[in-house]
Amino acid sequence: MVQFPNIDPVIVQIGPLAIRWYGLMYLFGFLSSYLLVRYQLSHPACPGASGQAGLPDGFLDKLFTSLIIGLVIGARLGYVLFYDLRAYLAAPLDVLAVWRGGMSFHGGLIGSVIAGLWRCRSAGVDPWRVADLIVVTAPIGIGLGRLGNFINGELYGRVSDAPWAMVFPSGGPLPRHPSQLYELLLEGAVLFLVLWLLRPVVRREGLLTALFLLCYGVLRFAAEFFREPDPQLGLIAGPFTMGQLLSAAMILAGIVAAAATGRRRMPS
Repeated sequence: MVQFPNIDPVIVQIGPLAIRWYGLMYLFGFLSSYLLVRYQLSHPACPGASGQAGLPDGFLDKLFTSLIIGLVIGARLGYVLFYDLRAYLAAPLDVLAVWRGGMSFHGGLIGSVIAGLWRCRSAGVDPWRVADLIVVTAPIGIGLGRLGNFINGELYGRVSDAPWAMVFPSGGPLPRHPSQLYELLLEGAVLFLVLWLLRPVVRREGLLTALFLLCYGVLRFAAEFFREPDPQLGLIAGPFTMGQLLSAAMILAGIVAAAATGRRRMPS
């Protein structure tokens, strides 16, 4: 068994204002994505870069503003709808209490997709090209988010006798899988490397986006077998969790997206 590091989730607090590691991970994730998208735009050696360089002035800044708003709203509403609707129907104002936790990756993805599509349509920009730029950077933010979950001691794994299992402060006395670290590795590091290495060779517009949906869905589906199911839901479809059902929908969406992009090619 490995000792849980017990890092204070609060970096610094001044009166009611607290800076937390989890919030900082969100900030680092968006900043990393923004800088890597700009890097792709400034390197014409990347396939499709010449076509991306024609984005309207100020579009990228407006896009990321929209994506941040869409992700936060979508993540919160996704958690409410997918994971604890009955409780929030009984106390609707608790939807606004985001400081108590409760964010859904799948909801955040839906919210950011809606926001991104709206921004691209209003600017007359091809959303597939923009999506391909964004998705190869997204795993960095996902991985950092899982690191924030680990520091918070939340979303821990199932009871385990593995030598690297940990006793989480809010997880009872039994050692558990550090599933947040599994997801950091799979959905963060591995997925980023796969997409970033494929980026120079993929010639079909939208295929990187399809691969992101497909690969994330598969990796998250596998990781959920080690993660403790949400207590208010448990296992909801045989041995499967809500996260696995939503990830299965992502896999299907990735297959559909790959088929839909079959005739599209990036500019050379």
